[in-house]
Amino acid sequence: MLNPAYKLTIGNKVVDTTDEPKASTVVDLKVALDLDTPADSFTFELGNVGSFRPARDDQTKIELGYADNGGFTQVMKGTVETSEPNLTTTRVAGFSGADALLRTFVEQTYESKSAGAIVRDLADKAGLQVGTAEVGITFPAYVVDGRRSVYLHMQDLAELCGFDLYIDFDGKLTFQKFINGRTVHVFEFAKHIVAFNVARTPPLAGLVEAWGESPAGSQGENSWAWITTDFSGSRGSAGAGALLLRERPALRTKEAARTAADAILTNIKRRTLRGKVMTIGRPEIKLGDAIRLREMADDSLNTIFQVRSVTHRITKLDGFTTTVGFRAIQT
Repeated sequence: MLNPAYKLTIGNKVVDTTDEPKASTVVDLKVALDLDTPADSFTFELGNVGSFRPARDDQTKIELGYADNGGFTQVMKGTVETSEPNLTTTRVAGFSGADALLRTFVEQTYESKSAGAIVRDLADKAGLQVGTAEVGITFPAYVVDGRRSVYLHMQDLAELCGFDLYIDFDGKLTFQKFINGRTVHVFEFAKHIVAFNVARTPPLAGLVEAWGESPAGSQGENSWAWITTDFSGSRGSAGAGALLLRERPALRTKEAARTAADAILTNIKRRTLRGKVMTIGRPEIKLGDAIRLREMADDSLNTIFQVRSVTHRITKLDGFTTTVGFRAIQT
Protein backbone atom coordinates (compact mmCIF):
# COMPACT_ATOMS: atom_id res chain seq x y z
CA MET A 1 0.00 0.00 0.00
CA LEU A 2 1.31 3.45 -0.93
CA ASN A 3 1.14 6.11 1.78
CA PRO A 4 1.52 9.63 0.35
CA ALA A 5 4.09 11.77 2.12
CA TYR A 6 5.59 15.19 1.69
CA LYS A 7 8.48 17.31 2.90
CA LEU A 8 7.97 21.06 3.15
CA THR A 9 10.89 23.37 3.85
CA ILE A 10 9.43 26.76 4.73
CA GLY A 11 11.92 29.35 5.94
CA ASN A 12 13.99 27.44 8.53
CA LYS A 13 11.20 24.98 9.37
CA VAL A 14 11.00 21.46 7.90
CA VAL A 15 7.74 19.49 7.93
CA ASP A 16 8.37 15.83 7.01
CA THR A 17 5.62 13.18 7.15
CA THR A 18 7.72 10.18 6.09
CA ASP A 19 7.58 8.48 9.49
CA GLU A 20 4.00 9.38 10.38
CA PRO A 21 2.04 10.21 7.21
CA LYS A 22 -1.31 9.99 9.02
CA ALA A 23 -0.19 12.61 11.54
CA SER A 24 0.06 15.32 8.88
CA THR A 25 -1.32 18.73 9.81
CA VAL A 26 -1.76 19.56 6.10
CA VAL A 27 -5.33 18.82 5.03
CA ASP A 28 -4.91 19.95 1.40
CA LEU A 29 -1.70 20.54 -0.59
CA LYS A 30 -1.65 21.59 -4.24
CA VAL A 31 1.21 22.42 -6.63
CA ALA A 32 0.24 23.79 -10.05
CA LEU A 33 2.87 24.00 -12.81
CA ASP A 34 1.80 25.35 -16.20
CA LEU A 35 3.63 26.51 -19.33
CA ASP A 36 0.67 28.71 -20.26
CA THR A 37 0.37 30.44 -16.88
CA PRO A 38 2.85 33.19 -15.94
CA ALA A 39 3.67 31.96 -12.43
CA ASP A 40 3.44 28.44 -11.03
CA SER A 41 1.75 28.29 -7.65
CA PHE A 42 1.37 26.26 -4.49
CA THR A 43 -1.33 26.27 -1.84
CA PHE A 44 -1.80 24.27 1.30
CA GLU A 45 -4.06 24.33 4.33
CA LEU A 46 -2.50 23.65 7.70
CA GLY A 47 -4.39 22.65 10.79
CA ASN A 48 -3.75 25.19 13.55
CA VAL A 49 -1.72 22.80 15.69
CA GLY A 50 1.44 23.98 17.41
CA SER A 51 3.12 27.34 16.94
CA PHE A 52 4.34 27.04 13.34
CA ARG A 53 2.87 29.75 11.07
CA PRO A 54 4.42 30.39 7.65
CA ALA A 55 4.99 34.08 6.88
CA ARG A 56 5.03 36.18 3.72
CA ASP A 57 8.33 35.97 1.78
CA ASP A 58 9.36 32.66 3.41
CA GLN A 59 11.42 30.65 0.92
CA THR A 60 9.67 27.34 0.28
CA LYS A 61 10.76 23.99 -1.15
CA ILE A 62 8.18 21.28 -1.78
CA GLU A 63 9.08 17.59 -2.08
CA LEU A 64 6.52 14.84 -2.63
CA GLY A 65 6.61 11.07 -2.54
CA TYR A 66 5.52 8.02 -0.57
CA ALA A 67 6.42 6.95 2.94
CA ASP A 68 6.74 3.33 1.78
CA ASN A 69 9.67 3.78 -0.61
CA GLY A 70 11.63 6.23 1.53
CA GLY A 71 12.22 8.86 -1.15
CA PHE A 72 11.06 12.32 -2.12
CA THR A 73 11.13 14.16 -5.43
CA GLN A 74 11.44 17.92 -5.41
CA VAL A 75 8.61 19.45 -7.45
CA MET A 76 8.90 23.18 -6.77
CA LYS A 77 10.74 26.05 -5.16
CA GLY A 78 8.88 29.26 -4.42
CA THR A 79 8.07 32.03 -2.00
CA VAL A 80 5.10 32.41 0.34
CA GLU A 81 2.82 35.22 -0.82
CA THR A 82 -0.02 34.97 1.71
CA SER A 83 -0.67 33.19 5.00
CA GLU A 84 -4.30 33.52 6.08
CA PRO A 85 -5.37 31.96 9.40
CA ASN A 86 -8.94 31.23 10.43
CA LEU A 87 -10.33 29.43 13.48
CA THR A 88 -9.12 25.92 12.63
CA THR A 89 -6.75 26.15 9.66
CA THR A 90 -4.24 28.44 7.97
CA ARG A 91 -4.26 28.77 4.18
CA VAL A 92 -0.82 29.38 2.68
CA ALA A 93 -0.25 30.36 -0.96
CA GLY A 94 2.85 31.21 -2.94
CA PHE A 95 4.45 31.44 -6.35
CA SER A 96 7.53 30.32 -8.24
CA GLY A 97 10.40 32.62 -9.24
CA ALA A 98 8.35 33.80 -12.23
CA ASP A 99 6.70 36.14 -9.75
CA ALA A 100 9.97 38.14 -9.66
CA LEU A 101 9.91 38.41 -13.47
CA LEU A 102 6.35 39.74 -13.35
CA ARG A 103 7.39 42.41 -10.84
CA THR A 104 10.50 43.60 -12.69
CA PHE A 105 10.36 46.40 -15.27
CA VAL A 106 13.33 47.46 -17.41
CA GLU A 107 14.01 49.93 -20.18
CA GLN A 108 16.88 48.87 -22.41
CA THR A 109 17.88 48.45 -26.05
CA TYR A 110 19.98 45.42 -26.97
CA GLU A 111 22.05 45.49 -30.16
CA SER A 112 23.33 42.37 -31.94
CA LYS A 113 22.19 40.09 -29.14
CA SER A 114 20.61 36.65 -29.28
CA ALA A 115 17.28 35.94 -27.62
CA GLY A 116 19.08 33.70 -25.13
CA ALA A 117 21.52 36.46 -24.17
CA ILE A 118 18.66 38.94 -23.70
CA VAL A 119 16.75 36.47 -21.52
CA ARG A 120 19.83 35.82 -19.38
CA ASP A 121 20.37 39.53 -18.81
CA LEU A 122 16.71 40.18 -17.95
CA ALA A 123 16.68 37.24 -15.54
CA ASP A 124 19.79 38.63 -13.86
CA LYS A 125 18.08 42.00 -13.42
CA ALA A 126 15.16 40.19 -11.75
CA GLY A 127 17.52 38.26 -9.47
CA LEU A 128 16.60 34.87 -10.95
CA GLN A 129 19.03 32.08 -11.77
CA VAL A 130 19.05 30.64 -15.30
CA GLY A 131 19.21 26.90 -15.80
CA THR A 132 19.01 26.74 -19.61
CA ALA A 133 18.77 29.56 -22.15
CA GLU A 134 19.25 28.46 -25.75
CA VAL A 135 20.48 30.97 -28.31
CA GLY A 136 17.45 31.44 -30.56
CA ILE A 137 17.14 34.37 -32.97
CA THR A 138 19.89 36.99 -33.08
CA PHE A 139 18.39 40.48 -33.32
CA PRO A 140 20.17 43.51 -34.85
CA ALA A 141 18.26 45.40 -32.16
CA TYR A 142 15.68 44.49 -29.55
CA VAL A 143 13.89 47.07 -27.40
CA VAL A 144 12.66 46.25 -23.90
CA ASP A 145 10.29 48.96 -22.69
CA GLY A 146 9.24 49.62 -19.12
CA ARG A 147 5.52 49.48 -19.82
CA ARG A 148 5.55 45.69 -19.55
CA SER A 149 7.26 43.28 -17.17
CA VAL A 150 10.39 41.41 -18.20
CA TYR A 151 8.31 38.21 -18.11
CA LEU A 152 6.11 39.46 -20.96
CA HIS A 153 9.18 40.43 -22.99
CA MET A 154 10.65 36.97 -22.41
CA GLN A 155 7.34 35.44 -23.45
CA ASP A 156 7.45 37.41 -26.72
CA LEU A 157 10.98 36.16 -27.37
CA ALA A 158 9.88 32.59 -26.66
CA GLU A 159 7.00 32.89 -29.14
CA LEU A 160 9.26 34.25 -31.90
CA CYS A 161 11.89 31.56 -31.35
CA GLY A 162 9.46 28.68 -30.84
CA PHE A 163 10.77 28.08 -27.30
CA ASP A 164 9.17 27.21 -23.98
CA LEU A 165 9.61 29.58 -21.04
CA TYR A 166 9.20 28.28 -17.49
CA ILE A 167 10.73 27.91 -14.04
CA ASP A 168 12.05 24.42 -13.37
CA PHE A 169 11.62 22.33 -10.20
CA ASP A 170 14.79 23.88 -8.72
CA GLY A 171 13.63 27.47 -9.21
CA LYS A 172 15.78 28.17 -12.29
CA LEU A 173 14.64 29.72 -15.55
CA THR A 174 14.36 27.54 -18.66
CA PHE A 175 14.23 29.04 -22.17
CA GLN A 176 14.52 26.33 -24.79
CA LYS A 177 12.94 24.55 -27.72
CA PHE A 178 10.93 21.43 -26.96
CA ILE A 179 12.01 18.46 -29.06
CA ASN A 180 10.95 15.09 -27.62
CA GLY A 181 11.07 15.69 -23.87
CA ARG A 182 13.84 15.05 -21.36
CA THR A 183 11.94 12.06 -19.94
CA VAL A 184 9.01 10.13 -21.43
CA HIS A 185 6.50 8.84 -18.87
CA VAL A 186 4.20 5.97 -19.86
CA PHE A 187 0.44 6.06 -19.19
CA GLU A 188 -1.28 2.78 -20.02
CA PHE A 189 -5.07 2.47 -20.21
CA ALA A 190 -6.62 0.41 -17.37
CA LYS A 191 -3.32 0.49 -15.49
CA HIS A 192 -2.19 4.07 -14.82
CA ILE A 193 -5.10 6.28 -15.89
CA VAL A 194 -7.72 7.41 -13.37
CA ALA A 195 -9.44 10.03 -15.58
CA PHE A 196 -8.89 11.22 -19.14
CA ASN A 197 -10.22 13.77 -21.61
CA VAL A 198 -9.05 15.09 -24.95
CA ALA A 199 -10.14 17.90 -27.28
CA ARG A 200 -9.49 18.24 -30.98
CA THR A 201 -9.93 21.62 -32.68
CA PRO A 202 -9.28 22.83 -36.23
CA PRO A 203 -6.10 24.86 -36.78
CA LEU A 204 -6.38 28.63 -36.49
CA ALA A 205 -4.51 29.02 -39.80
CA GLY A 206 -2.52 27.01 -42.32
CA LEU A 207 -0.24 29.80 -43.54
CA VAL A 208 1.67 32.19 -41.28
CA GLU A 209 3.40 35.33 -42.53
CA ALA A 210 5.65 37.18 -40.09
CA TRP A 211 6.64 40.77 -40.87
CA GLY A 212 9.22 43.20 -39.57
CA GLU A 213 9.44 46.90 -40.31
CA SER A 214 13.04 47.73 -41.20
CA PRO A 215 15.18 47.24 -44.36
CA ALA A 216 17.91 45.40 -42.45
CA GLY A 217 17.21 42.22 -44.39
CA SER A 218 18.15 43.85 -47.70
CA GLN A 219 20.35 46.82 -46.74
CA GLY A 220 22.43 45.41 -43.89
CA GLU A 221 22.05 45.26 -40.13
CA ASN A 222 23.18 48.85 -39.66
CA SER A 223 19.89 49.95 -41.22
CA TRP A 224 17.83 48.35 -38.47
CA ALA A 225 16.58 51.71 -37.20
CA TRP A 226 15.14 52.77 -40.57
CA ILE A 227 11.48 52.41 -41.53
CA THR A 228 10.82 50.76 -44.88
CA THR A 229 8.05 50.68 -47.47
CA ASP A 230 9.39 47.44 -48.97
CA PHE A 231 8.79 44.63 -46.48
CA SER A 232 10.09 41.80 -48.68
CA GLY A 233 13.47 41.84 -46.91
CA SER A 234 11.90 41.33 -43.47
CA ARG A 235 9.08 38.94 -44.27
CA GLY A 236 8.99 35.21 -43.64
CA SER A 237 6.28 32.63 -44.28
CA ALA A 238 5.48 29.02 -43.43
CA GLY A 239 2.71 26.63 -44.46
CA ALA A 240 -0.19 26.99 -46.88
CA GLY A 241 -3.89 27.73 -46.60
CA ALA A 242 -5.79 30.23 -44.46
CA LEU A 243 -3.52 33.18 -43.69
CA LEU A 244 -2.46 34.51 -40.29
CA LEU A 245 -0.35 37.69 -40.21
CA ARG A 246 2.05 38.51 -37.40
CA GLU A 247 3.77 41.91 -37.44
CA ARG A 248 6.62 42.31 -34.96
CA PRO A 249 9.03 45.29 -35.09
CA ALA A 250 11.83 43.09 -33.69
CA LEU A 251 11.83 40.90 -36.85
CA ARG A 252 14.30 43.05 -38.75
CA THR A 253 15.78 40.30 -40.96
CA LYS A 254 14.29 37.75 -43.33
CA GLU A 255 15.89 34.90 -41.39
CA ALA A 256 14.34 36.07 -38.11
CA ALA A 257 10.93 36.46 -39.76
CA ARG A 258 11.12 32.97 -41.28
CA THR A 259 12.08 31.44 -37.92
CA ALA A 260 9.17 33.22 -36.24
CA ALA A 261 6.70 32.11 -38.91
CA ASP A 262 7.81 28.47 -38.53
CA ALA A 263 7.53 28.72 -34.73
CA ILE A 264 4.05 30.24 -34.79
CA LEU A 265 2.76 27.69 -37.29
CA THR A 266 4.17 24.80 -35.23
CA ASN A 267 2.42 26.17 -32.16
CA ILE A 268 -0.88 26.42 -34.07
CA LYS A 269 -0.63 22.81 -35.26
CA ARG A 270 0.26 21.44 -31.83
CA ARG A 271 -2.72 23.14 -30.23
CA THR A 272 -5.15 21.17 -32.39
CA LEU A 273 -4.98 18.22 -29.96
CA ARG A 274 -4.94 18.86 -26.23
CA GLY A 275 -6.03 16.90 -23.20
CA LYS A 276 -5.61 16.00 -19.54
CA VAL A 277 -4.87 12.73 -17.82
CA MET A 278 -5.09 11.99 -14.10
CA THR A 279 -3.05 9.29 -12.42
CA ILE A 280 -1.93 8.34 -8.93
CA GLY A 281 0.70 10.74 -7.61
CA ARG A 282 3.79 10.82 -9.81
CA PRO A 283 6.07 13.62 -8.57
CA GLU A 284 8.75 12.71 -11.11
CA ILE A 285 6.72 14.23 -13.98
CA LYS A 286 8.00 17.72 -14.76
CA LEU A 287 7.61 20.53 -17.26
CA GLY A 288 9.91 19.78 -20.18
CA ASP A 289 8.94 16.09 -20.14
CA ALA A 290 6.67 14.06 -22.41
CA ILE A 291 4.10 11.31 -21.89
CA ARG A 292 3.37 8.23 -23.99
CA LEU A 293 -0.18 6.86 -24.03
CA ARG A 294 -0.64 3.13 -24.58
CA GLU A 295 -3.56 0.74 -25.13
CA MET A 296 -6.03 3.58 -25.77
CA ALA A 297 -9.19 2.64 -27.69
CA ASP A 298 -8.50 5.46 -30.17
CA ASP A 299 -5.27 4.30 -31.76
CA SER A 300 -4.36 7.85 -32.85
CA LEU A 301 -3.76 8.61 -29.16
CA ASN A 302 -1.18 5.86 -28.71
CA THR A 303 1.78 8.16 -29.22
CA ILE A 304 3.94 10.75 -27.45
CA PHE A 305 2.68 14.14 -26.24
CA GLN A 306 4.28 17.17 -24.68
CA VAL A 307 3.63 17.86 -21.00
CA ARG A 308 2.12 21.35 -20.79
CA SER A 309 0.96 21.37 -17.16
CA VAL A 310 1.35 19.30 -14.02
CA THR A 311 -0.90 19.55 -10.96
CA HIS A 312 0.04 17.54 -7.86
CA ARG A 313 -2.49 17.33 -5.06
CA ILE A 314 -2.56 15.58 -1.69
CA THR A 315 -5.72 15.60 0.40
CA LYS A 316 -6.89 13.63 3.42
CA LEU A 317 -9.87 12.33 1.44
CA ASP A 318 -8.46 11.52 -2.02
CA GLY A 319 -4.79 10.87 -1.31
CA PHE A 320 -2.09 11.80 -3.82
CA THR A 321 -3.01 12.46 -7.47
CA THR A 322 -1.20 14.01 -10.42
CA THR A 323 -3.02 15.59 -13.37
CA VAL A 324 -1.03 16.17 -16.55
CA GLY A 325 -2.10 18.58 -19.29
CA PHE A 326 -0.69 17.58 -22.67
CA ARG A 327 -0.72 18.55 -26.31
CA ALA A 328 0.39 17.10 -29.63
CA ILE A 329 4.03 16.98 -30.71
CA GLN A 330 3.58 15.53 -34.22
CA THR A 331 2.68 18.23 -36.72
